[in-house]
Amino acid sequence: MNPAKRREIFERFQAANPEPRGELEYRTPFELLIAVILSAQATDKSVNLATRSLYQVAHTPDKMLALGMDGLIAHIKRIGLYRTKAKNILATCKLLLAQHGGKVPRERGALEQLPGVGRKTANVVLNIAFGEPTIAVDTHIFRVANRSGIAPGANPLEVEHKLLKFVPPEFRQHAHHWLILHGRYVCKARKPDCPRCAIADLCEFKAKTRTD
Repeated sequence: MNPAKRREIFERFQAANPEPRGELEYRTPFELLIAVILSAQATDKSVNLATRSLYQVAHTPDKMLALGMDGLIAHIKRIGLYRTKAKNILATCKLLLAQHGGKVPRERGALEQLPGVGRKTANVVLNIAFGEPTIAVDTHIFRVANRSGIAPGANPLEVEHKLLKFVPPEFRQHAHHWLILHGRYVCKARKPDCPRCAIADLCEFKAKTRTD
């Protein structure tokens, strides 16, 4: 895919949704961090249902720790892998208090040292909470990048590096959200909805779907 096509794709995304937002509910970087940890292999909807009650009683690391394992699980038990996630969240809260004054660090290295936080989660927090032009490659972005030809790669890290190289600088801040929303609602895994795709004429996917 040539640079002109890529630019046109992101110009269309921007025109359709100038200020895209993720669907996880949060008010602070800490709440975002916990929500993203919970969202692994879970829907944003299920995470929001859990955090609405959780954040009413525990919206800081010390209050989260005060809940303890059983108290935390009571709020998140409908989310997949909830025991592992609860363990990681409590361990993360301890590190935030011990090493970062209870604040979420703004450095990738420090974020990735937190239990339950990998590169993708760190990128989400850096982008959404701190406005860094990072791109977190989840299954939706990986699929769209490869299927469309925007940034094909064999693994998420390769796709991330190509996106950071190929996406014009002025679009990098929101590229993460545009691509996720496009993959979630239009360029779906089983059957992409090409007839209502805003970039169908630019996309290089060979087997486009039709309405008939």
